Amino acid sequence: MKYTPQLTRETWLAQCLILLVTAWNLQAALAFLLQPERFAPGFMLSGAPGAAAVRGVGVLFVMWNIPYLVALWNPQKYFLALQLAVAMQAVGLVGETWILSTLTAEYALLADSIRRFIAFDAAGLLLLLIALLIIRKSTL
Repeated sequence: MKYTPQLTRETWLAQCLILLVTAWNLQAALAFLLQPERFAPGFMLSGAPGAAAVRGVGVLFVMWNIPYLVALWNPQKYFLALQLAVAMQAVGLVGETWILSTLTAEYALLADSIRRFIAFDAAGLLLLLIALLIIRKSTL
């Protein structure tokens, strides 16, 4: 893919979409890191172990967002980072959907938490795919 350094309307739009997904992800990470006790019950966890597990997910959210941040910086130049972000978002969505399918009715609270992740990741995947298509079209 040929890199063109000018900031186009398409690049700006793609960056806005990537920023929205990245901001959602980092907001969730901060919430999990700073207030784990608020979210632990939704995963049927409690106490110090529950807080540690939720904080661990928050750390993972931050780690997972590194390619998103690189793509946000310049989605044309770092198109591979945008492709990786799309792939990571898709893996999250598929994995969460699979996890949900393994739960029985007795875990309704946990299933509701996973459904929120699914909705969140499905929306993020859609926005990242649109950004990817915009950048791909603008550089052809």
